[in-house]
Amino acid sequence: MQNETVIRNKPMKRSGSRKKLKDHLVAYSFIAPNFIGFAVFTLVPMVFAFILAFVKWDGANPMEFIGINNFVRLWKDPTFHKSLWNTIIYTVGVVPLTMVCALGLAILLNQKMFGRNFMRTVFFFPYVASLVAVAAVWNFIFSPTMGPVNNILHWMTGIPIEELPRWAADKDWAMFTVVLFTVWKNMGYYMVIYLAGLQGVNPELYEAAELDGANAWQRFRNVTIPQLAPTTFFVLMILIINSFKVYDIFINLFAGADNQLNDSTRVLVYQIYNTAFRSLDYGYASAMAIVLFLLVLGITLVQFQGEKKYGQ
Repeated sequence: MQNETVIRNKPMKRSGSRKKLKDHLVAYSFIAPNFIGFAVFTLVPMVFAFILAFVKWDGANPMEFIGINNFVRLWKDPTFHKSLWNTIIYTVGVVPLTMVCALGLAILLNQKMFGRNFMRTVFFFPYVASLVAVAAVWNFIFSPTMGPVNNILHWMTGIPIEELPRWAADKDWAMFTVVLFTVWKNMGYYMVIYLAGLQGVNPELYEAAELDGANAWQRFRNVTIPQLAPTTFFVLMILIINSFKVYDIFINLFAGADNQLNDSTRVLVYQIYNTAFRSLDYGYASAMAIVLFLLVLGITLVQFQGEKKYGQ
C-alpha cells in the first residue's frame, strides 16, 4: 500500500519541479537583458579598470605590469592633488548652497499661494533642460562685456565694466561661477525631494507647537528640521556623490577649452578623462578612477549607516 502511494506521488513531484523550474526561467528571462547590459557596460569595464590600475598601457603597445607604481605616482603628482582639491572646493561650495536654496524653495512653495504649481515648474525646469543650452545661455548672461549681469552691476555701482568680474573667463572667478550655475540648475530637483518630505510632516505637530506659543522660527527649528532629517541626509549624500563625479557641467560651461579648464577649475573626473584619452596613459587614469571609486564608496557606506540610523 505504501509503495503505491509513493509511485502515485512521484509524477506530482516531478510536475511541481518542472513548473518551479519554468517559473524561474521566466523570471530570469525578464531580468536577463538588464543584467547583460549591466555586465557588459558596467561590471566588465570596472574589472578591466581595476586591472589597468596596476599596469602601464598606452592602448597600442603591450601591457606592462608595474604593481602599485601608479598609486605611488598619484601620491607625488601635484596635478592630481590640485584636481582633487578643486573637486573638494566645488563640493563644499555646491552642497550647502543647494540644500539651503532647495529647502527654502520647498517651504515657500509648500504654502497655499497663487500660481504655486507654475512656480514649482519654473524652478524645476532648469534641471530637465538641455545642459548644453542652459550653459550657453548662462555664458551669455555672465559675459564680461555684453552680459546683462555686468551691465546691471555697472549701472548700479558705476564701476567700469573692465574692472568688474569676468566670471567664467577669469580663473579667479571661474569656480565661483560654476558653483552658482550648479546650484541654479539643480536646486529645483532637490526642491521636489524636500516637498515630498514636507508632505509627510504631521500637521498636528505644527498645531501643537502653535498652541504652545511657538513662533514661525521655533516651529521651523523644532518641528520641520527634525522631521526632515532623513530627507536632508539623503539629499546631502546624493549631492556629495554627484559633486565628486561632476564632469559635464565643467565641460559645457567652459566649452572644453584647455585654457579655461586650467589648474583653478580642473576637477578629478576631467583629469581622469584628460589622462586617459589625451595623454593615452590608461593605467594611470585607471588608478585615479579607483581612488575616485573608493571615495564614492566610502560616502555610500556612510549613507547606508545613516539610513539604518534613521530607519530605527
